[in-house]
Amino acid sequence: MKAVVVRHAGGPEVLEYTDVKTPKVRPGWSLVQVKGFGINHSEIFTREGQSPSVKFPRILGIECVGVVFESTSDDLKVGQKVISIMGEMGRAFNGSYAEYVLLPNEQIYPVETKLAWKDLAAVPETFYTAFGSLKYLNVAKDDSILIRSGASGVGVSALRLLKAKYPEIKVTGSVRKMSKAETLFDNGYDAVVEDQKGKLITSKKFDKILELVGPATLKDSFKHVLNGGIVCSTGELGGQWNMDGFEPIGDIPNGTYLTSFSSGEVDAQKLNEMLTYIEKYHVPVAPTKVYSLSQVKEAHEYLESGHNIGKVVVVL
Repeated sequence: MKAVVVRHAGGPEVLEYTDVKTPKVRPGWSLVQVKGFGINHSEIFTREGQSPSVKFPRILGIECVGVVFESTSDDLKVGQKVISIMGEMGRAFNGSYAEYVLLPNEQIYPVETKLAWKDLAAVPETFYTAFGSLKYLNVAKDDSILIRSGASGVGVSALRLLKAKYPEIKVTGSVRKMSKAETLFDNGYDAVVEDQKGKLITSKKFDKILELVGPATLKDSFKHVLNGGIVCSTGELGGQWNMDGFEPIGDIPNGTYLTSFSSGEVDAQKLNEMLTYIEKYHVPVAPTKVYSLSQVKEAHEYLESGHNIGKVVVVL
């Protein structure tokens, strides 16, 4: 089969499009024919060598959509449409940057959807993360919302989920480059604020904040949440996994709340709940850019360029 292999850490040039042996099923695992997958920042971090637990060579890819090709489970039928996200996919074992991927049965989730493959490929990790985060934010139609890293794939997905259900809700997006502001407005944001060296250049406060930059800016986000408001720390786009000198009593203002969402907590019911929401509210899920498997290097380069708005996908 064709696959994209990383043999050692480095830049996009280490993504090698080549022939490898198609995996063979073994007890507890099934073979999925990959129809598409999204490109994620975490895969860029891994490619660069920033995931110490990942050993090379490795086929990256933490998510995919496709069909069951061969299975060892009675619950997974050949030809069944499925999604897989996270686990140790693309990290402890080879991931989705390939024509076929061998996955643990418990990590394969049957889904019902009429979405085209390119649109479905934009959904799993990105929309699922946004959908779960918004549930924990307990969003109400009159809330003022800030999405920190508003141009990111999860940020744009959250915006689309919000605006589809609550067209009048006010959503602000933060960006490091104000040159992106017009594009954010075009995507449906009501306001844009600059995120300059980890600090929001505004005095405004919000009912709910979706924190996608992560520990690097979490303390600053709490300076911009209203009493009774919620901050959901979901992303780690700031490249920082832990907080230095975090003092909950001093850093979380009285009467405000901190929660989080991990996209590693997945099941078929939650995925199908999200897909039902997308279809019910006619959420636009189309990706920003679509590449082929042989163009994964170009997809990484585009995502790293900082010019992207929304999700970048590969369709086979």
